Amino acid sequence: MDNTLKLIVACSIFLLAYVFIIFEKLDRTLVAFIGAALMILARVISQEHAFGHIDYNTIGLLIGMMIIVMVVKRTGLFEYLAIKVVKIAKGDPIKLLVFLAIITGLLSAVLDNVTTILLIIPITFDIVKDLHISPIPFIMAEVFASNVGGTATLIGDPPNIMIGSSVGLTFTDFIKYDAPIIVPLLLLTTYIFSLLYKRKLTTTKEAKEKILKMDEKSAIKDKKLLIKSLVVLTATFTGFILHGVLHYESATIAIVGAVILLTISKLSPEKILHEVEWSTILFFTGLFILVGGLQEAGAIKLLAEWVLTVTQGNSLLTTMAVLWVSAIASAFVDNIPFVATMIPMIKDMGELSGMNLTPLWWALSLGACLGGNGTIIGASANVIAIGMAKERGHKITFKSYFKLAFPMTILTVAISTIYLYLIFFL
Repeated sequence: MDNTLKLIVACSIFLLAYVFIIFEKLDRTLVAFIGAALMILARVISQEHAFGHIDYNTIGLLIGMMIIVMVVKRTGLFEYLAIKVVKIAKGDPIKLLVFLAIITGLLSAVLDNVTTILLIIPITFDIVKDLHISPIPFIMAEVFASNVGGTATLIGDPPNIMIGSSVGLTFTDFIKYDAPIIVPLLLLTTYIFSLLYKRKLTTTKEAKEKILKMDEKSAIKDKKLLIKSLVVLTATFTGFILHGVLHYESATIAIVGAVILLTISKLSPEKILHEVEWSTILFFTGLFILVGGLQEAGAIKLLAEWVLTVTQGNSLLTTMAVLWVSAIASAFVDNIPFVATMIPMIKDMGELSGMNLTPLWWALSLGACLGGNGTIIGASANVIAIGMAKERGHKITFKSYFKLAFPMTILTVAISTIYLYLIFFL
């Protein structure tokens, strides 16, 4: 196939797939697989090269962590934490929103934001039902916190997993560069949410008394499994921190942890594996092939050349361009396919200009993860949370979410702009 024709075909397939992913006309996993299949059938990319573009470290890390979380879920630990938070807040809705948002942010950093949302939203519904208040303020704060908190670590948000795996950034690298700005951003945005919803979050004395009578100890279903799970979780996170020294990929550590926990838990592997979000795993698989087709056709290299022309190869301008383009784009399209496209583009920019790419990777991480908060379709966690709310009769529209979340997203990215300038260019 002629190179120009290959480029046109690759871009057409990719853009069409992107449109379907954005507007959810078809299931996004199916769209990714259709796009990947078309790339191969149109001979944009060979079968051998197609599977070579799959990032197995990202896939393995996601599977390993999902298995561990599904086992921990059976202990009742997450329900225990929820009840404990209610008691610490003394049933006060404002304090409860603050605590739940911060816990969501922290859990998103150590689990991942999608898994955290799947765990925390049902618990939130149970709590607010007893307090007779709307769950929408809590959902908004928790979604925002999940994306902010997930930005802090290698495993917190899928874009970080992809960046870390492709570039070789370690768990401690993310703690060193992302966490210092993410912690204050989490506290700041949670405080803003508490101010915005202050008038709406009121409850009765009777409702408070009822919820304070809940016994958190009864939430723990299996103490032996909880101890085993906490030991494995601690060992796994220690492995993440030391994986640069141990010379094992993060996926290896996560899968070893999952295998050990499955073995010692004596739970049915079939049941646990059935609960893994295979649609997310397969979406990544198809997406890697789809982006690989763009790369093989030369589209990403052309885009890199254009960005360098605009910024004239200036490291500061290029870093800020990556940050803001990533943030705005990730607000309106899912940040996972966006980051999958940007990673090879930034690599090409490095080869073409010879510039130091370190600031660009952190700009991409902060921009894509924080930008995902901008709209209800910006990140997977948003889509899942809004869907769960709708199922329970609480509709959050694109417009109502956008009016509140987008300005706050711009604020977090603006603060990140100052942060990146101070640590890399001052």
